[in-house]
Amino acid sequence: MVKQSGGTISAFEFFEQFPDEMSAIKYIETRRWAGNITCPHCGSERTSRQRAYQYHQCKDCRKKFTVRTGTIFERSHIPLHKWLFAMYLLQTARKGISSMQLSKELGITQKSAWFLLHRIREACNVKAERIGGKVEVDETYIGGKEGNKHASKKRRAGRGTVGKTAILGMRERDGRVIAKPIHKTDKETIQGEIESNIESGSTVYTDEHGAYRNLPDKYEHESVNHSAKEFVNDMAHTNGIESVWAVLKRGYNGVYHNWSKKHMRRYVSEFVFRFNEGNVCNHTMVRMNHIISNAIGKRLTYKDLIS
Repeated sequence: MVKQSGGTISAFEFFEQFPDEMSAIKYIETRRWAGNITCPHCGSERTSRQRAYQYHQCKDCRKKFTVRTGTIFERSHIPLHKWLFAMYLLQTARKGISSMQLSKELGITQKSAWFLLHRIREACNVKAERIGGKVEVDETYIGGKEGNKHASKKRRAGRGTVGKTAILGMRERDGRVIAKPIHKTDKETIQGEIESNIESGSTVYTDEHGAYRNLPDKYEHESVNHSAKEFVNDMAHTNGIESVWAVLKRGYNGVYHNWSKKHMRRYVSEFVFRFNEGNVCNHTMVRMNHIISNAIGKRLTYKDLIS
């Protein structure tokens, strides 16, 4: 049993727990089936083990399967203990890890590391439960500066948010975070997201953006006027959600450098997962258990990723 200190374990301790693929298979099988192996094709519990532990065969539908079947690991040739180490690195790196760096850590190509990371991000996309109480709401924009772009890629449509993707974030005071890319920052879109994700009776704190005006009566609404250099008004401020944006933008600028709009949702899900899992507040293996559980029933093919 590895000694677990604080909220995390070292890379060396992690290697001791999962030194080879067989140890990773046993761990994932325990998380997925808890000793009661079930066929992912037909749901039957009448199965038998084949070929030195890795393969199983259903006695009813006669189909063969492994612990990878029906998960983000399916049809991957990368050993499962390397998958687990990639998950370890992604969840313990506060600002993320690039595919180039991961390729060096795992000894695989950058293309394989890029595909692997996106599949892990797909597992980070946890269905959000509604939040409530005191909730801060704010939007930010992700994308390159027009002045830094090549002439052929400049939109020449003004400054500020031109060419960037809007992300709406909602954070409970000292609690969970919900964040997602949105197509527009108009009143209908933003207030629709607020009503879908924040419970009635909550107090909503925002800035003075026009889309937050006249929120439904089921919410208490307080705001701060950032344009007038007002950042705290009694209990009203958005410092909590802005701290999320600070980490996200450090990851964007310092680690990833660019996010395609097509993949923006997965990158945002990665950061939200780390925030909601408590970073080092929850133990590394608790966070690992959650991401493995969420990897089941999801599949992302390379064709779907690049289409």
